[in-house]
Amino acid sequence: MGKNKYRFKGHESFMLREGWLNKGLYEVDRNPKVFSENYGADALGVGPNMAKAIRYWLRAAELVTDSPKTGVMLTAIGQLILAHDPCVEDYFTLWLIHCKIAKNRELATAWNLFFNEVSYEEFKKQQLYDEMETLLSDLDDEVQVAQSSVYADCDAILRMYMPAKETNPEEKNASPFGKLGLLKNTEGIYYRKQPDLNKLPEDIVWFLLVDKEKNRTSVYLDDLWKEMDSPGKILQLKRTALIEMLERLEEKDKIVMNRTAGLNMIYWEKGLTGEMIVKNYYER
Repeated sequence: MGKNKYRFKGHESFMLREGWLNKGLYEVDRNPKVFSENYGADALGVGPNMAKAIRYWLRAAELVTDSPKTGVMLTAIGQLILAHDPCVEDYFTLWLIHCKIAKNRELATAWNLFFNEVSYEEFKKQQLYDEMETLLSDLDDEVQVAQSSVYADCDAILRMYMPAKETNPEEKNASPFGKLGLLKNTEGIYYRKQPDLNKLPEDIVWFLLVDKEKNRTSVYLDDLWKEMDSPGKILQLKRTALIEMLERLEEKDKIVMNRTAGLNMIYWEKGLTGEMIVKNYYER
């Protein structure tokens, strides 16, 4: 993978906006070569830079595959969303796309670092800039990223997860991810928040358990806070909240929790995949 292992500012400084994903999914489904004419700007009804940003976000969320030969094609999950939640309104869909972006170290490096490794629970913007630069240099000494690109990604993260009413209610550029309740800002200080569990379908936790590694069918409970891309990190869930979500899954026979001999293990069915969980949610 060489120098393309990490990606900063792939979004042309545009955070993911309301309406972009549904527009992108629809147009890609209609025409796999949609982005080859004027970057897709005409078909999508936006400027060329915004069209490039929509293409980037579709890729970062793994809703499309993108190759010079075949063009841009919907992935299985992209097809399921287009078929069952084409307006991208269901909380499950928003959380699913959030998880896909936050887990995508290669294409959305800053998002992956923010949810997995940025240590602050509350911070000022400059503190986030500084820690992101430190994390990046720890990641790979050879990676040279312009400071402005790192800052642009930090700004995009903060804008993307801020509730619309805290930015500007009149602004048409709000991101749907503000609804997830992961950040708030008071007088220039940003705070990470645990989401409202009533707006977090437990199947998202199930998806993160299963989607982590192929063929894995169990995990230590304590690893669900420590591991990269774990539910505790990606969803900002504290221990009691995560246990509540796991208990909901167990009540529905989706997982088994074994707390004997202090082991605290979580088990699930062999052969299950993240894609199957998504399909099961939409087609139930």
